[in-house]
Amino acid sequence: MHRDYDLDKLFWIKYQNTNIMARMNRGSREELLGSSQEALRNSQHDLRQVYEKPLTKEEKSFLLNADRGDYATVKKLIDQYASNPEILDINCVDPLNRSALIAAIENENIELIKLLLASGIKVKDALLHAIKEEYVEAVELLLQWEEENHVPGEPYSWESVDTSAATFTSDITPLILAAHRNHYEILKILLDRGATLPVPHDVKCGCDECVKSSQEDSLRHSQARINAYRALSSPSLIALSSADPLLTAFQLSWELGRLSRMETEFRVEYKALRQQCQEFATSLLDHTRTSQELEIMLNYNPWDTDCWEPGERQTLGRLKLAIKYKQKMFVAHPNVQQLLGAIWYEGLPGFKRKNIVGQCVQVAKLGFMFPVYCTIYMLNPDSEYGKFMKKPFVKFICHSSSYMLFLSLLSLASQRAEFLVLEWSGIRWLQELVAHWKAHERGALPGLIEFTVIIFIASLIWAEIRSLWSGGLMEYVSDLWNIVDFITNIFYIAWISLRFSSWYIVQRDYRAGLNPWYPRERWDSFDPMLLSEGAFAAGMIFSFLKLVHIFSINPYLGPLQVSLGRMIIDIIKFFFVYMLVLFAFGCGLNQLMWYYAELEKNKCYHTPSGIPDFDNQERACTIWRRYANLFETSQSLFWASFGLVDLTTFELTGIKSFTRFWALLTFGSYSVINIIVLLNMLIAMMSNSYQIISERADMEWKFARSNLWMSYFEDGDTVPPPFNIVPTPKHFKGWIERCCSKRDRGSILNKSREKARLEHEAVMRVLVRRYVTAEQRARDDIGVTEDDVMEIRQDISTLRFELIDILHNNGMKTPRVNMQDTTISGKKGKVMERRILKDFQIGIVEGIIKDVISRESKPKDVFSQIAKAIVRKGSTESKKRDWNTLVRTNTTKRDPIGRTSEADTKRSRQSLRAHILDNVQGRTIDPQKLLEYNPNLSNVNPTARVAYAKFMRSKIKSDFTDKQNRGSEGEASLEDEVFEGPNATTSTSKSGKTFRARTPIPETSDDVNSKDNKIKVEADIEGKVSQGGSAQEKALKPASQDTSTSSTPKQDTSEKPTKSEPKDHVIQIEEPEAGSPSKNLYITKEEDSNLQKPIKPTASPAAKPEQILSVATLEAQHKEAKAAESKPPSTTPAAEPKPPAVVISTVDEGPSTSAPKPSTSSSKPALSPSKPLPMAGDKGRSKVTGKIISGWL
Repeated sequence: MHRDYDLDKLFWIKYQNTNIMARMNRGSREELLGSSQEALRNSQHDLRQVYEKPLTKEEKSFLLNADRGDYATVKKLIDQYASNPEILDINCVDPLNRSALIAAIENENIELIKLLLASGIKVKDALLHAIKEEYVEAVELLLQWEEENHVPGEPYSWESVDTSAATFTSDITPLILAAHRNHYEILKILLDRGATLPVPHDVKCGCDECVKSSQEDSLRHSQARINAYRALSSPSLIALSSADPLLTAFQLSWELGRLSRMETEFRVEYKALRQQCQEFATSLLDHTRTSQELEIMLNYNPWDTDCWEPGERQTLGRLKLAIKYKQKMFVAHPNVQQLLGAIWYEGLPGFKRKNIVGQCVQVAKLGFMFPVYCTIYMLNPDSEYGKFMKKPFVKFICHSSSYMLFLSLLSLASQRAEFLVLEWSGIRWLQELVAHWKAHERGALPGLIEFTVIIFIASLIWAEIRSLWSGGLMEYVSDLWNIVDFITNIFYIAWISLRFSSWYIVQRDYRAGLNPWYPRERWDSFDPMLLSEGAFAAGMIFSFLKLVHIFSINPYLGPLQVSLGRMIIDIIKFFFVYMLVLFAFGCGLNQLMWYYAELEKNKCYHTPSGIPDFDNQERACTIWRRYANLFETSQSLFWASFGLVDLTTFELTGIKSFTRFWALLTFGSYSVINIIVLLNMLIAMMSNSYQIISERADMEWKFARSNLWMSYFEDGDTVPPPFNIVPTPKHFKGWIERCCSKRDRGSILNKSREKARLEHEAVMRVLVRRYVTAEQRARDDIGVTEDDVMEIRQDISTLRFELIDILHNNGMKTPRVNMQDTTISGKKGKVMERRILKDFQIGIVEGIIKDVISRESKPKDVFSQIAKAIVRKGSTESKKRDWNTLVRTNTTKRDPIGRTSEADTKRSRQSLRAHILDNVQGRTIDPQKLLEYNPNLSNVNPTARVAYAKFMRSKIKSDFTDKQNRGSEGEASLEDEVFEGPNATTSTSKSGKTFRARTPIPETSDDVNSKDNKIKVEADIEGKVSQGGSAQEKALKPASQDTSTSSTPKQDTSEKPTKSEPKDHVIQIEEPEAGSPSKNLYITKEEDSNLQKPIKPTASPAAKPEQILSVATLEAQHKEAKAAESKPPSTTPAAEPKPPAVVISTVDEGPSTSAPKPSTSSSKPALSPSKPLPMAGDKGRSKVTGKIISGWL
């Protein structure tokens, strides 16, 4: 389980960050980023500081009773082990990193929470957990605790939690989390206490703080912004903290939409938050109960100069703002639509109740009478008909009728109605007049119909200018229909300008004595008259298409118009890709065909006059344009998409077979890409757009219709074109009032605004109260949930333990409750208790997958594979593979269920590694811990165990780091770390000296290839031979005994060597000093096993002297043993000779003062330490590395 053993690293990181912030004002941005990166590199945690430590029995009992709600037992355990935190640490956590305080919060046990806080438990992020569980009493208690214990300038409890073990990210504050949970009561508590929410910086912000945060961790920077906006978009937070919730929701929704377009990686999250804001604004409309409340809410505008008063003409300022911010759900709400409908049909009572025929008759009557209504309004706007003209629906009918008249004039102008009427009259002089006009068509002035159209165009342009002046440029551009009107007016202006330019050119040529009137076929290709006709035709097309905008008023054609608008956007996106394909293939075909197209052109224009010969060369005059240049080639490919270009166009004069084939192949590729792929993609895009629109067609149509309605609710632009360009008495009266009025209306406006603000705030408070009440009731109306059942179980469990404690304190016999008792616990409780009892840990358990992957991890040597292949090719002998051996070698041992003690052993070994690394240098290591780590160390004394730990320190450290990084032991068995197999790699000791060790595989080993169990140890022996020129003798002795005390190990005379172990171990001791030759010491495996027997030292001073054998003596004995083995076996059983053991004693570098002592055992010499093993760095003693000891083990 994780514990906070040392938080110095975390505090050091925070200190570094503080220093970085202090340098922000005096250093450049580059220095700031460099220092932050340096701090990030230096802030790596030491893996030895935080490691998994198994829970003690008392800690398990503590956590289980805290989870069960046993107040008495928890208090008893805290009091009992208050002075002994090594046994019971109240800050211990369970497998899911829950402390007892968090468990009490989740179980809503307020008494236990108070007890733990009084006992000094670390609070950490308990406040955030209480907010997550929506436990209001715990939130209040922990807030009070923070207020009493927090030191100004220091981080709060939830800020000081290690990020690697924290449940919440560092940017989460109590207010942000409460807003995420949308809990009204907790938010109210925090806001009343003065809690603030930091406003996130703009996504394009380039301040030092944003740059540093993005440079250090761009993902964390983006997620912190999302968390902040998730809190800001909380309905409860908006309702509690905003004086104008509607305005806040509108602005926040617009900002979230902008962020979704800029941060595309988090588009889904931002769109969800935007939808949440729109739903909150719409839900406030659900709680309006009267028309007055709805009118006050929709007509409020704090920036309006003329504030709306009840009974006046409604301005609908807030509804205009909703349309501006694209709040479609709000605008399409039934309450809003009902109000808009009432305003729209005002002045025509009973219109909606009439049938379709009655409605059409009344609309037709208003349409034909619109010139009369307009004239009356211009003369007397305050008359009855003048006021009737101001009604929105009447105004819409008049404007629509005026526009229909304009389209009728355009149709007459396109059909040249004047010429048709005069020709049909049958009057001779009129027909002559028509003939004269046709002869002088070039540069002619506009006719009667065209002049009327010009007047209409001037009035439409004036209306657009007024709209641009009143709304502003951005508001004007935001409406796509305004852009269509702007393009249409541009074409009309070009038509008028080119028409008068043509008249000027003709008049200039006529005054110069030239004849400017000649047939149309002789006009220049870019004659101003032709250009003006093209501009007029384009403007006419756009004018007729604008009728679609009027269709949005109809409930049947309106949704179709919205879908069409969405499809146009898809078509524009499609054309970007299509134009790229068209340009690419156009360049290729023009490169292939331009020369042959030039030949066809020469055939067409072969006459001296330069006129194309269509009579004799019709085909050449037709197809030469197909590939004359890039523009013509692109046109040909475009029309080929509709099947209007055939393959005969590739039969050009002089074209070669390869060029024709390659051109046809290019054309076919274009047809496949364009027709089969791109056109079908466009159809799929349009179908998808229509499907999206059809799912919310009602909302989209109502929003579009409301936008059209609102344009007629304004007070200005009452009369339609062309009457709007005629000055009226109303205009003169308004100019005079603005010029002559000098009254200061500032105080009156301020009073009116203050009154409107108070009324609006009163209505919004009522709506917010209703909204919050409805939300709370919705939460209360939820049926019995799993949390309610768990709470009941927790209450029963707490009551049970309280009753047991009360009865026990009164001397009654009570049942004994053990840790395995889960009678009251539910399924989740049982799972949690099982995890605590079994020391469940979340981590990776390596093994089978690692073994399988490791086989293929080595790179293949290509050249060696080639060499082997050559050798195999030259060899004539066929080699059979032993598949059984290969399978046994390359297959890991299967263990379907494992062992029960495996998990406990892994955690225990990791803890033992940490203990060894912490104490091996200071010589305070516990030899018993070493015995737990390696059970084979029981055969040696404690001093040898310590030496073994020093020798194996580097390997233990690497294993500890590897397991800590991977979160698991990752070892197949305990023996994998104690012993090294036959293929062990070279290790490096602390002193940097290498050694090779071959150790016997124990009987539990799975290595089937181990044959000879030999030990080869290379040791550096310092000092000189003390007696008889032999190697320096050494002995092993426990550290607890005096150097003069000898001991005799217990011999096991019944143990005999088996025949399955015929070979002996080899111990090679190399003497690196000059003149000291290397010699081999041979001992049998039986002797080696006896050396590993537990040593029981005796303190008897009368012990017999031990026999010390030299190297030469050992060699002679080994030769005799070999000779005896080589003799043929005798029929008479004889006692098997027992080879002598080796006794190595440790002496100082000076002359030896102790005489050899005979062995106390009559059966076999024993390994008896005579001096303690010298530690690394001791002076005056010979240094013994752990290589010999490792070999023995």
